[in-house]
Parts: sequence; C-alpha cells; structure tokens
Amino acid sequence: MIQALKGVRHVTSGTMKQAVTELCVPVPWGEIRGKIWGPDHGRPVLCLHGWADNCGTFNTLLPLLPKDFRYVAIDLAGHGCSSHRPPGVLNAFPSYVMDMRRVVDALQWSKFSIIGHSMGGNVGGMFSALYPEMVDALVLLDSYGFLPTDPKEMPRILRQGLDEMIQFEKKMEEKKMRVYTYEKAVERLLAGNPSLTEQSAKILLERGLVKVEGGVLFSRDFRINLRNVVRISLEQSLELQSSIEAPVLLVLAESGFEKMFVESDQKKYTSALLQAFRDRHNTVVQVPGNHHVHLNNPEVVAPLVSEFLQNKALSASTGSDNVHPPKL
Repeated sequence: MIQALKGVRHVTSGTMKQAVTELCVPVPWGEIRGKIWGPDHGRPVLCLHGWADNCGTFNTLLPLLPKDFRYVAIDLAGHGCSSHRPPGVLNAFPSYVMDMRRVVDALQWSKFSIIGHSMGGNVGGMFSALYPEMVDALVLLDSYGFLPTDPKEMPRILRQGLDEMIQFEKKMEEKKMRVYTYEKAVERLLAGNPSLTEQSAKILLERGLVKVEGGVLFSRDFRINLRNVVRISLEQSLELQSSIEAPVLLVLAESGFEKMFVESDQKKYTSALLQAFRDRHNTVVQVPGNHHVHLNNPEVVAPLVSEFLQNKALSASTGSDNVHPPKL
C-alpha cells in the first residue's frame, strides 16, 4: 500500500499487528529514507541514529515502547538507504540538523519528541536548542546532546577536514568500491564496531548493504568518515543547552561513549554538560551495557524511555506546563 502526503511516500510492510512503514522524503539531492512504527495519529516521535549507523538501530527498541506513539526513524543523508549528498559537499554537522528539519517539515509536525543515539542525540540536542517550541521531550541514548571542542584545536581540525576532503576526491577518481561477501561484510562491521553483537550488526546491515555483481557493497557515503569541520566550544554548547525547553532524559551506558571515545582531558566537557542538565532538573540514568545497549539489550533501556514518554504525554494531555521526568 502506498500513500502520498505532500511528497512523503509511505510503503507498508509487515503484519497487521506490528506494521512497519517505509518513509521516503524527497530532498534536493535525492531522498531521505526511514521507517515508521505506530498508529497514524499517535504522538509523534522522531528517532535519530548514530554516526555510520542507520535507522535499523531502533529495530529492537521501538517495539518495546508505548504503542500509542508514532515513531519515525530516519536514515540521515549518506547513511542506510538515504541518498548521498552531491559530489564536492562535506558532511558537516549542521547538515544533519537540516536533514531533520526537512523531514519534520514534510511530515507537517509542529510538536514532537526526539530519541537520539550518539551523534543522533547531538543532532536532536542542537535541533531542540534552535527550535525549542517544537520539541516536547528529548531522549539522549549514550549521548550528551552536544560534543564540545577546545577552541585551540579548531584550526587544526578544520584544516585536517578540508585536506581529507581533497585527498578523498582524488582517491575516488581512480578507486573502485570494494565488494564483500555478506559474511565478510558482517566481519568488517564488527571489527570497526566492537560495541555491536553479531545480531545487531546484521540488523544494521539490512539497510547498510547494496547487492552488486559478485557480492555486496556498504551503502554509506564514505565522506562521513572525514573530519567534521563545524565545531563548537563548551561555552557555546552550554549556551545552546540553556535554550532547550523540553524535559530531557539521558540514558548513559556504563561501558559506553565516555569510556570508548572521550579522552581524559575531554571528560571535563561531558561533566559540565551533565551537571548543566541536572541543574535544570533533567534526568540522568546509567545502565549496564555498552554504546549500543539500546540495540543489543533493548529491555534494559525500554522501561526508562517508556516511563519518560508516558509521563511527558500525560502532562501534555492534561494541559500541564510542567513536565516531570520519571524518578529513576
């Protein structure tokens, strides 16, 4: 079944009990793709995946969340089934925020919730700061909502990102895409992502591979591996964070982002962000697991997210202006 809504295409699949719909939003360079769970008139929730993942990252979590919500999980540009950006264009961080803005506009949502994992949490955090009136709840899964950079490091990072782009374009002129067997593709993804289980890797590869003669190719745009050249400082991050009006739930993994990616001298940034969230009476919870705990062990994360969304929804439906996060 195909339904059209202002250029948005929905293709339904699956059983009647748990119908999943494929989303297609036209954009100037192609399309943003995604998946939809839940009833047509459910409370809207936009779900944003992490770097190099795709919307399949929510496949195991969303079926465990409240059934009266409408969950739209998208593949950001250059990820999953979404189109790559045009040649010569950098995948700068604000472009992902713009992807999100385009999708929300196409869906005609004026108020909605956000669930973001890792980089998707940072995209959701930035959007919530820029459009506070549009977001009624923000869930950050092993994400701090912002990723500050030392201003002294910014010139070096910007130069490195520009140089990487030049080198990438030169290599792509003569480089052939590597073809894998499915088994080797699974091995390759697991080697680069130690926080994934084999089952989780296979879930991500459902949207992460393209069949070609002789095997499969990774579908993602390899420009996503280049340095993000648009950075903000801790001061800027805290200023943006202060603009967020929605209640926030942070679900951090014990063996997650901070242990895997954050260098010791950067912990002062994550500590400052967490303290600022707490000072605004938001909820910070730590759960056992690694960076992909929401995908590997969704039963650990689902009760926290469900209670948060239901409490927010209850407050909204009763007309309360004060949304209280769950006591966890």
